[in-house]
Amino acid sequence: MPVIEVERLHKRYGELTAVDEVSFAVEQGEIFGILGPNGAGKTTTVECISGLRTPDAGSVRVLGLDPVADRDELHQSVGVQLQEAGLPDKLQVREVMDLFASFYRDPADVAALLRRLGLHEKSRDRYKKLSGGQKQRLAIALALVGNPRVVVLDELTTGLDPHARRETWELVEQVRESGVTVLLVTHFMEEAERLCDRVALIDRGRVVAVDTPEGLAARGGGGQRMRFRPSAPIEDADLLALPEVATVVRRGTQIEVTGADELVSAVTALLARRQITAGSLRIEQSSLDDAFIHLTEHGKEN
Repeated sequence: MPVIEVERLHKRYGELTAVDEVSFAVEQGEIFGILGPNGAGKTTTVECISGLRTPDAGSVRVLGLDPVADRDELHQSVGVQLQEAGLPDKLQVREVMDLFASFYRDPADVAALLRRLGLHEKSRDRYKKLSGGQKQRLAIALALVGNPRVVVLDELTTGLDPHARRETWELVEQVRESGVTVLLVTHFMEEAERLCDRVALIDRGRVVAVDTPEGLAARGGGGQRMRFRPSAPIEDADLLALPEVATVVRRGTQIEVTGADELVSAVTALLARRQITAGSLRIEQSSLDDAFIHLTEHGKEN
């Protein structure tokens, strides 16, 4: 049985449809991503899953429980980190942790959890004195303090510098390794590619596709793109004669070629035969960015 089951979830705010017939399932031990731009309906979806909002239609089950009817029981097994912590600036880290621990029947060892997340030396610091990365570590600690089976992390690394973001990613991976299922909401494509086993791609309140990051990238047209400046002239027709080449575009002295996964080896072999070198060479693989643009433009659904 999936840990999380969402069937035809629907939520409106007045005339605005925030979530429209969303369906997906999350398996035990996954890091499952909900990916999409700001305003796509990601946060509303996870708030319905967490029992913080009541759906207008459809059904949600988390660990076999209804998040609305069984809210109190479910909160003993699900940890949630929201976009805005809303913690008082003057509370100390340990005070916040002890307060949240008191909400659970079987809380984690607070001191051990703070050590695990690198916050032990900050336990007496006030919340307002923490750096952005430390505040996110505290958010994860608060989501884990109840010894949950599932954690929901909403836009966890927004506003963090690249170093703090990667440290946070490592913590999320450690959470999964401890046996906890992770539902991760993000609009960072790189974050989803790094962390997620599978991703639900959402646009304007609807699920566009559910797949692995690699599978979604392949749906984005797949293949490769290479840009280079040839050391000697070469005709477009010569490049297009290669079966691996789909398109050739010239921008001044630069040539951009797209095509199948074997594109780079085929083009470089051709250039070598003509004794042409590829200057300023850049090679790109089809990514989640490409997939998102491709799938939303064409209105495809899972």
